[in-house]
Amino acid sequence: MTELFRLTACDAVRRLKAREVSPLEMIDAALARIAAVERHVNALPTVCAERARERAQALMAHWPADVPDHFLYGLPVAIKDMNDVAGVRTTYGSPLFADHVPTRSDYMVETLEAAGAIVLAKSNTPEFAAGANTFNDVFGATLNPWDTRMTCGGSSGGAAVALATGEVWLAPGSDHGGSLRIPASFCGVVGLRPSPGRVPRAPGALPFSPMSVQGPMARTVADLALLLDAQLGEPSGDALALPRPAVPFLAAATRPARPQRIAYAADLGVAPLDPEVRQLCDRAAAAFADMGIAVEPAHPDLGDVEEVFRVLRGQVFAAARGHLLEQRARIKPEVVWNIEEGLKLSGADIARAERAHAQIYRRAAEFFERYDLLLSAAVLTPPFPVEVRYLTELDGHKFPTYYSWLALSFAITLTHCPAISVPCGLTASGLPVGLQIVGPPRGDARVIAAAALYEATQPWSGMLPIAPRMGTLPIAPPPVGQAQPGARP
Repeated sequence: MTELFRLTACDAVRRLKAREVSPLEMIDAALARIAAVERHVNALPTVCAERARERAQALMAHWPADVPDHFLYGLPVAIKDMNDVAGVRTTYGSPLFADHVPTRSDYMVETLEAAGAIVLAKSNTPEFAAGANTFNDVFGATLNPWDTRMTCGGSSGGAAVALATGEVWLAPGSDHGGSLRIPASFCGVVGLRPSPGRVPRAPGALPFSPMSVQGPMARTVADLALLLDAQLGEPSGDALALPRPAVPFLAAATRPARPQRIAYAADLGVAPLDPEVRQLCDRAAAAFADMGIAVEPAHPDLGDVEEVFRVLRGQVFAAARGHLLEQRARIKPEVVWNIEEGLKLSGADIARAERAHAQIYRRAAEFFERYDLLLSAAVLTPPFPVEVRYLTELDGHKFPTYYSWLALSFAITLTHCPAISVPCGLTASGLPVGLQIVGPPRGDARVIAAAALYEATQPWSGMLPIAPRMGTLPIAPPPVGQAQPGARP
């Protein structure tokens, strides 16, 4: 039973369904793995073992009479610390909520638990999920298991690390500017930003905004599709919720349809790119060509994506987090900066950005009338040292904001197209790199199928879970309370 953590989520669910193993045994296996590796990576700072056992016992005593196809049969999962779980400490990575214990779970958690998932732990996140390096003043930094001197990415960094080290089999997260795709790339797992409305969101201040979505992360594409099917729902409180598709997403992963024509642009025409990242993505694009699929150099006209994202992101932060400025001394400077940028916007600024945003969406939709998929790098760099809060430059290119280095992911956010990061190789120093596969609007199944086809040709998923490669641990954690000297937020 000590090796249960090595199972894929699909295999684990099959064994749970056949009663070859119980949810309690799966919980014990996960807890043993957490005990073995957590002190090295800090991915799951809050564990709710007793709650998990109580839920598992209740589930075993009363199996649903009509079990849906997407039922998880008591599989333990980790929930990002941005999502409320009833009775479990939920901090949002912020000292302002260090002792917060919600009385009700959010929609996504309720949906997963109704689908037979057992919440075992909360995964670490940057404060209010702002930033792509997972650290905060409540729990500290989460470290990359491929090299614990490096960042795991973010903001769903704890989820990615928990998967890569075998602490849990499935871990959902969220994505605004790349928060599922970036840590997936940095940790060698799979992360999907689904179409807006695909996964129900928590009740919040901005129910009509499509910028931030909930989505799945897993070790394999089939496991990711399994989790996505379990996350689906149509709660009345989610204004953007899409109906459940007639065909499960797991079918797209296990019986993938082949695309006919794929576009490839490693840098999407919007960002510099690390040479090793480009080389590995070139090789991945060639793998699709080797399948007999037409691969052509092309990308949609993304316009001035950074300016549009700056305005729309600022607008979101001002609306959802503006009240936090009353306690600005207790929140990290990047959050303060985002809010203040939003509050400085004029009506004309927002109007211009909304018009440009609409043009980006229309051009992307037209692009996918010609191409089935678009390939690019998921992140423009491999993982960097964890004590660096964010990249300020790459190969002489200076980034004007703390999120500018995330252009490859936030550019796709603005198209509202589904996008997945799937492992495509390791750098010379042994760090993971992800390939981003983008599909047409609401083309989630097409993206999952392409990722499954590619994964079948590559050995990367077989390398997980891994023991943390510690080498030399960082001398000090990232400076969580203040911005890196000389760097703009």
